[in-house]
Amino acid sequence: MEFVSGKKAADTCDLEHIVEEYRAKKLANGAKVSFTGFVYNVRIKKNFSFVVIRNHKRLFQCFFSPENCRFNIESLREESAVKITGTVVADSPCKINPGFEVSITKIEVLSAPPAAQPFPIYKAADWSDEVLFDNRALTLRNTRHRAIIKISSGVLTGFRDFMIAEGFTEFVPPSIVEGGAEGGADMFSVDYFGKPAFLTQSPQQYKQLMVGVFTKVFCVSPVFRAEKHSTSRHINEFAGLDLEMGFIKGLDDLLRLETRMMSYIFNFLRADYADELAELGVELAEIKQIPKIKFAEVKQLIKAEYNRPYRDEHDFEPEEEKLIGKYFKEKHNSDFVFITHYPSAKRPFYTLDDPQNPEYTLSFDLLLNGTEITTGGMRIHDYHAQTDKMRARGLNPDHFTDYLAMHRAGLPPHGGMGIGLERLVMRLLRLDNIKHAAAFPRDRDRLKP
Repeated sequence: MEFVSGKKAADTCDLEHIVEEYRAKKLANGAKVSFTGFVYNVRIKKNFSFVVIRNHKRLFQCFFSPENCRFNIESLREESAVKITGTVVADSPCKINPGFEVSITKIEVLSAPPAAQPFPIYKAADWSDEVLFDNRALTLRNTRHRAIIKISSGVLTGFRDFMIAEGFTEFVPPSIVEGGAEGGADMFSVDYFGKPAFLTQSPQQYKQLMVGVFTKVFCVSPVFRAEKHSTSRHINEFAGLDLEMGFIKGLDDLLRLETRMMSYIFNFLRADYADELAELGVELAEIKQIPKIKFAEVKQLIKAEYNRPYRDEHDFEPEEEKLIGKYFKEKHNSDFVFITHYPSAKRPFYTLDDPQNPEYTLSFDLLLNGTEITTGGMRIHDYHAQTDKMRARGLNPDHFTDYLAMHRAGLPPHGGMGIGLERLVMRLLRLDNIKHAAAFPRDRDRLKP
């Protein structure tokens, strides 16, 4: 019998280990190294070739000469998994390399695709969206599209780190539910052992319930919306970053929290994801404060500033959101703006009305570069106030027994917010389509891969 230790050994065939060794001046010119990776590109010249290797983090160019390595370079297929052995060549002029190159002495093909790739993965600019999403196993390997998903991972990590540092407890809400807290018909129905059920459109009920347990909670979970949109701003499944907190004094507690959160995430990305931001040509501004303005005020402001009458007095049109973003960028040099006090008619039944003007709510949206990325606000915590508002909306409280159970058990004054991960990444990176911010987007026409 043997015992397995969890001790981690240094992976000397990891390109990143070799880069660290070189930067620490532990590898001299001519040192022998070996590393693994994928063949990203092969550029064959008359008497030599360049082999570009891709690992999880970078591209690395190697020099191949038939004099130093006996290998049929023309047989080397892109995306083959290989082990490269060679010698360090210091002071490489190659821009993608970290200061050195490797002159290849041996190529071991560990695995090769059965045929040549249908298109070169380094030419992403030539792809249509159909090609991009139909060939995800291949196109995600492109450095640009890989960097987008890496940034998305960084946002998730930054969000979780911030929440935990602020004393929040993470929990996992269900994705299959009996009904929806948001109302409306935009839910996907499923057969649950012969009973009707739905894919969740929000973890709202569970967030509020858990406030009574931990006071401050958050979750990261899939959210499903059966809306038949076909726009650059919508997908039918997205990752929701949700939080809820109790014993708050008012709406500004939530706004201050999200300002700190966005500042933390942006600083985290600048520090730990600089390579990916550079790949995408994005510079993130430092966030110290975010302007806020009431819904009714900004409606009038945009109407006067841009001579644009609005058609919907209870909500924003996409063009209005863009103009709001333009205004606050030009006038206040802010990519962000909080819009508060949305009309009660456009907010869910659990949103707390403004006691000074019940036509409006203690709610908010956060806009980034002219697009809404966050929706939040104060919730109704009193049982009688909640059932009264349900009845005023034409809802029967008897149909919401599970939701109202937490009110009967007792809730503190509380509020929270939901952030769409893909929408945030889309605007943060200034992508032209939210689908590009999703590894495997789902819209009304796409169920694969």
